[in-house]
Amino acid sequence: MGNFNHYTVMKHEAVDALECKNGLIYVDCTLGGGGHSELILQRIQPNGRLIAFDVDDDAINAAQNRLKDYKNITIVKSSYTNIKSVLDDLGIEKITGGILFDLGASYHQLTKGERGFSFSKEAPLDMRFNQDADFSAYDVVNSYSEADLVRIFSEYGEERFSKRIAKRIVEERKIKKIETTTTLADLIVNCTPHVKTSIHPATRVFQAIRIEVNQELTNVKNTLNDVLDLLAVGAIISVISFHSLEDRIVKHLFKYHSQRCHCEKNQMICTCPPPRLELVNKKPLMASEEEIRENPPSRSAKLRVARCING
Repeated sequence: MGNFNHYTVMKHEAVDALECKNGLIYVDCTLGGGGHSELILQRIQPNGRLIAFDVDDDAINAAQNRLKDYKNITIVKSSYTNIKSVLDDLGIEKITGGILFDLGASYHQLTKGERGFSFSKEAPLDMRFNQDADFSAYDVVNSYSEADLVRIFSEYGEERFSKRIAKRIVEERKIKKIETTTTLADLIVNCTPHVKTSIHPATRVFQAIRIEVNQELTNVKNTLNDVLDLLAVGAIISVISFHSLEDRIVKHLFKYHSQRCHCEKNQMICTCPPPRLELVNKKPLMASEEEIRENPPSRSAKLRVARCING
């Protein structure tokens, strides 16, 4: 397994937001190294229950070892996108306490060279959260049309040189398939203007490919809607996002379901159902200065919290 390096971002803020209580059911949608889960478990003893999801074998092995003394956790090797069917199989009708999402890739995934997330270490183009999945970064880079590459680099990476990079990828792969992280990173460096910045030129493209491979934005949107049906009244949903597109999805969904009316302006009588959520924090919570010093990537983390008021 090797060392599993994982920094739990906004651990106390995210778990504090859940207002953990003994006897209730909680869900951790991204187990990771088990930092959030451990804190939840400490606070829901002796009769609370935690269901934790992950698709990454490294994460599951590390967390199982960390949490081996806790009896009231069920670790499920499955994507949180399957939450409805998994909870149904476990005989759980409602999440009575709360649910935590810690979105995006973990520090371990991003820094473990052979996983292919990093452009600073040579590795096969991979980027799969779930290593049992068939579809990888190699498939995106070597089989997507130029137009589709432009689309994902622009939408998911907000990359201003999307067209130039996509064109060069298509030209290169006609000669030889692009197989490694460093080959792709070098290609990006060589075909884009040298701009003075601390951000590596390949950063946005690698992020975009990772989001596409793992369907991160689609999964967040669909699952948040599913979760609303699973929350008991009073249950809390706590979401940490690291990317402006993810945060936008969470913000809009929370806002929509906390509004009293969605009727057209010319409609005389409101026919809207009552709101399902109330916002616990209007503006997202950010990591503390101390945490950002310890773990610089946490500077982009945003935590949004809402409570179910109508099941």
